[in-house]
Amino acid sequence: MPLTSTAEIVARARSRGCGAGAFNVIQLEHAEGIVAGARRVNRPVILQLSENTVGYHGSLAPLGRALLTVAEESEVPVAVHLDHATSPALVDQAMELGFGSVMFDASALPYRENLAATARVAARVHAGGGYVEAELGEVGGKDGVHAPDARTDPGEAAEFVAATAVDALAVAVGSSHAMLTREAVLDVELIARLRAAVPVPLVLHGSSGVPDGGLAEAVRHGMTKINIATHLNRAFTAAARDHLAARQGSVDPRGYLGAAREAVATQVAHLLRVLDPADEGEDR
Repeated sequence: MPLTSTAEIVARARSRGCGAGAFNVIQLEHAEGIVAGARRVNRPVILQLSENTVGYHGSLAPLGRALLTVAEESEVPVAVHLDHATSPALVDQAMELGFGSVMFDASALPYRENLAATARVAARVHAGGGYVEAELGEVGGKDGVHAPDARTDPGEAAEFVAATAVDALAVAVGSSHAMLTREAVLDVELIARLRAAVPVPLVLHGSSGVPDGGLAEAVRHGMTKINIATHLNRAFTAAARDHLAARQGSVDPRGYLGAAREAVATQVAHLLRVLDPADEGEDR
């Protein structure tokens, strides 16, 4: 199947009032598991590669090209997205490589500096035909924008989107990055106010800490793109640990990585049903 764009997947979800699942990749088994899970339930999916993961691998191109190939060979629509890029140079590299969308994250800067930096990057990405996500919220505490008590102001969000011309906006509504428990309580009234104030799709980061019911409620109140990373990493690591514990003499990585990949597929299939419960043909 030809490579799908994030813009298409998000627009489809928004028009249908459902959520678009966006899952972070650390290695190839993550990508394979994510796409396998999407195929089982016949849903589109977004593969995300973060700046931190690019740093872990040493460069963007090797894993980035692999993700583009996985997407092109998928039987369901798959998009490839650069997540949490603070470097404009990395944004340019992703666009040159063939990524259709990027998330430029200047949220740690004061509001006016965030706005100016984001506007510059958005103009460049749009000139190349790309799709830009940005982030806006109150910076506070070691968790940054997505400290549990951080909130995005609807009026400021509307001004930010108008001034930067971004295509999607990540907002702070009660979630937090890297949560290991699913106990976050989202401010759904704020989500509804943001949805009314902001013309572009809203993005929820830190979704791993939100229980299934909270994710479904967030989508009902106006969230569209739902980013999930830590939840999959927990499933991946637990499956690898269980496999190795049961096979003390195992030395073949395909055994424990295969088990971990299957755990990712199972979680992705489940979460895509939570975000988009309406049937679109038979689940696979």
